[in-house]
Amino acid sequence: MTSPDVTWPRRTERLTLRPARPDDLGRMLEFRSLDEVGRWLIRATVDPEAYRRGWLASVDDPYDHSVVVELEGRVIGTVLLEVVDGMGQDDGTPAQRSEGLLGYIFDPGHAGQGFATEAAREMVALAFEDLGLRRVTAGCFADNMASWTILEKLGMRREQHGIRDSWHADLGWLDGFTYGLLSDEWRQLSNA
Repeated sequence: MTSPDVTWPRRTERLTLRPARPDDLGRMLEFRSLDEVGRWLIRATVDPEAYRRGWLASVDDPYDHSVVVELEGRVIGTVLLEVVDGMGQDDGTPAQRSEGLLGYIFDPGHAGQGFATEAAREMVALAFEDLGLRRVTAGCFADNMASWTILEKLGMRREQHGIRDSWHADLGWLDGFTYGLLSDEWRQLSNA
């Protein structure tokens, strides 16, 4: 069982992670709507009003840890950690609320500087150290090298390579990757 109590903001060496505020949504939509960003997302386009409602609702959801990422006071990305049930028989324990799904979206103007890796690392730390989760997973198109490179830098293991398992509106059926990391593996990485 996880604790929904998380202290925000969280700070890394260069970044601040915090819940979204209504005045952040315009900036978030600005980079989320770029073709080069939408190209690798499951939802390539976004309805601005649904996007706003979803982000504002996430602030009050104890199992949705979606946050904005600031660099020197400017929002440059978003990162999420959704707490979900792990796979298991339906008795509810210990699989209930035992896993985290990790995701991130960054302004391409800030690509290649390690910001996404830094923010994602903080969310993995939150998952294991604060929430007590057992496992964190993430998925991406296999062609999205930038995304899976981040996951590998975090120490996550490629657990699945699905052959043409992911539909892409422009490119058709593409391969997909799923990555995972267990809490004891995280502890070993953190202590190394």
